[in-house]
Amino acid sequence: MVWFRKGLRVHDNPALDAARRGALRLYPVFVLDPRYLRPDPTAASPGSARAGVARVRFLLESLGDLDARLRRLGSRLLLLRARDDDVADAVCAALKDWNIGKLCFESDTEPYALARDKKVTDFAMASGIEVFTPVSHTLFDPAEIINKNGGRPPLTYQSFISISGEPPEPITEEYSELPPVGDTGEYELLPVPTVEELGYGDISQEEIPPFRGGETEALRRMKESLQNREWVAKFEKPKGDPSAFLKPATTVLSPYLKFGCLSSRYFYHCIQDVYRSVRNHTKPPVSLTGQLLWRDFFYTVSYGTPNFDQMKGNKICKQIPWSENEELFIAWRDGQTGYPWIDAIMIQLRKWGWMHHLARHSVACFLTRGDMFIHWEKGRDVFERLLIDSDWAINNGNWLWLSCSSFFYQHHRVYSPITFGKKYDPNGKYIRHFIPRLKDMPKEYIYEPWTAPISVQKKAKCIIGKDYPKPVVDHEVASKECRKRMGEAYALNRLDVDPTKGKPSKFSRRKMSHCEDDASKSPIAKLPKRSSRAK
Repeated sequence: MVWFRKGLRVHDNPALDAARRGALRLYPVFVLDPRYLRPDPTAASPGSARAGVARVRFLLESLGDLDARLRRLGSRLLLLRARDDDVADAVCAALKDWNIGKLCFESDTEPYALARDKKVTDFAMASGIEVFTPVSHTLFDPAEIINKNGGRPPLTYQSFISISGEPPEPITEEYSELPPVGDTGEYELLPVPTVEELGYGDISQEEIPPFRGGETEALRRMKESLQNREWVAKFEKPKGDPSAFLKPATTVLSPYLKFGCLSSRYFYHCIQDVYRSVRNHTKPPVSLTGQLLWRDFFYTVSYGTPNFDQMKGNKICKQIPWSENEELFIAWRDGQTGYPWIDAIMIQLRKWGWMHHLARHSVACFLTRGDMFIHWEKGRDVFERLLIDSDWAINNGNWLWLSCSSFFYQHHRVYSPITFGKKYDPNGKYIRHFIPRLKDMPKEYIYEPWTAPISVQKKAKCIIGKDYPKPVVDHEVASKECRKRMGEAYALNRLDVDPTKGKPSKFSRRKMSHCEDDASKSPIAKLPKRSSRAK
């Protein structure tokens, strides 16, 4: 059996490659997880409690494409449904009922996945089933990087780069056929469902995002991006236009990497081929390969940091007394802050499940240390649910960074919700597209419509406070207050006082360099063991 979870591809798939070798019968399995897919009518937008409809659609498209590619090789995807929310039980039952002799699946480092995979691995090994779990979702094995660093995750990008070295080569062999599927007995094998069949209600009014899931689209998009060798050579993050939406200023390959429709190793080495054909090119951390290395950096830190996804108990996270204001939070989540640049970004997220990284920076800063002083975990949850490229390690890492809770500490540097977007899109095309109410607002007022005279508002058919909200905060006042509160929290962290309680802090930070603090010198909790092959 090859058990797909992420890694929804045929190319450079070591688990699939190992499963097919010497096998008389091959069972390619994916289990639909109700934990992620069960409809939640109480959610703020269509979808489940953990995934918006855009990401669910992307997953289903990816599964459909994987099934089609397997069928061309004489196989097919065996789609099962977990009962009682337990994917592990469904896999264990199939292992037993189908008399499987070898189980192959790509390793995963997320806490939920580690618990699930341990249950399956323990059952398989107790049943005498050989288990092979190669590292192929990332360029490197996070556990190996941590071991090379003395048992601690490297907390700066440069220290990570100095340890990691060159990524392994991808598997380049292409298959003409796979072993036939074995007898599945009385099992109910499902076709890949549609979004509608999952029971999300009437979603006919939902905009279909312009990003289609699947390995076929991933390889097409990658090839198209790499054909422009000059663009690849000059790629430099964080540059780029966050307001470009019809033709985004990035590859938009992150969702394909998230679901494993595209191998990060294959992508990395294809970029290297382009670099060899040009005279000069940018270097990490700003280059295109540098972005893949950032991805691995966050995977490594998250794997080696207990409680990485929360403030409390997280040794690399500053303890900050964030405010609780549900009204402000909902305004931010629903794109109703009264700041068109912020609202357009959140509406694009809601509709497309994606936005440019600088747009993400803008809204994350606005929610946390910039204007609202609301806990980064609240924003993280929204991104985690709605982004089609939602990735546990990267999403949490970026929220820690952008809230100045870890990695980056220049909290006085704030994104303006007015001037930042205007720099890229002075005419407000991006805002007009995602907020049609403002489409006739003159460009002089498009970023600050509350400043438009009432006569202008009437002519634009958009009365502020009626057709579009007034600003929920005054940026000039709110940002100054946020900087003050961040400074106070930092000072208390330095004094070993937990500002959330006013008591000595177990997680205080004495040293505040740009990207590294005392946690880099503290031993982490013992890492969970990861099986590579049954003995």
